Amino acid sequence: MSDSPNRRLRALIARKEAVLLPGAANALAARVIEDLGFEAVYVTGAGVTNTFLGMPDIGLITVTELADHVAAMRDAVSLPLIVDADTGFGNAINVGRSIRTLERAGASAIQLEDQDFPKRCGHFAGKSVIPKAEMVQKIRAAADARIDADMVIVARTDAIAVNGFEDAIDRANSYIEAGADMTFVEAPRDAQQIAAIPKLAVPQLLNIVAGGLTPMVPRAELEAMGYALVLYANAALQAAVAGMQTVLGHLKDSGSLDGVADKLAGFAERQRLVNKPHFDALEKKYS
Repeated sequence: MSDSPNRRLRALIARKEAVLLPGAANALAARVIEDLGFEAVYVTGAGVTNTFLGMPDIGLITVTELADHVAAMRDAVSLPLIVDADTGFGNAINVGRSIRTLERAGASAIQLEDQDFPKRCGHFAGKSVIPKAEMVQKIRAAADARIDADMVIVARTDAIAVNGFEDAIDRANSYIEAGADMTFVEAPRDAQQIAAIPKLAVPQLLNIVAGGLTPMVPRAELEAMGYALVLYANAALQAAVAGMQTVLGHLKDSGSLDGVADKLAGFAERQRLVNKPHFDALEKKYS
């Protein structure tokens, strides 16, 4: 237990070094993240919904579908998994069950947000938030439900878009009092807001979205401000979509892969990433 993913994550966020946190939509992406030497994986709800369902991030995924993806990633990598659980899939009672389900699947941290249902991507328009008191009870339920006290509860607020920055900070403070180990004030609009958020009493996460509402501040500046994690939730997914469109578009137009072969991972590299030599050894052992 001394080197459990949960404890490693707690030590990581306590450093407040603006550790880069890439998002993974599936187990293969999680393997790439681990292989490149990152220290944790963010299980992106938007990414899972986009890749698994081919649908937008508007609360369409279920907790059991999400748990299946978390379990696959836990089997694939040893890194801490920070899981985007959207609104917790219901009220405070539902949140308790969601926490237990995702923790059993292998989550090291579970993120809950205070949006009303159906939730929306943090950088979409048209969001609404539930009353602060209702979210406080969800955070309390989450803290009570976890099995391992080292499992991290992350409370996200989307209140900037709805009620303004002061309300978002007030909500974050209330969620901390309710038991959140970390808070995530989504979509700050300017440098002043970004600098104010790390003054909260627990470690902070900042979400950077290409083309989103938050300015893209260099990591070194975010570390100096005291951020614990800097999230790039769907950079890998966006790169994968662009790569597929480029290669498949070329294939359709030309009828071959001549001219885009350098944009493909090699066959041997793909087998290495999915750990085929390990399964070859198992087959030999048990034959």
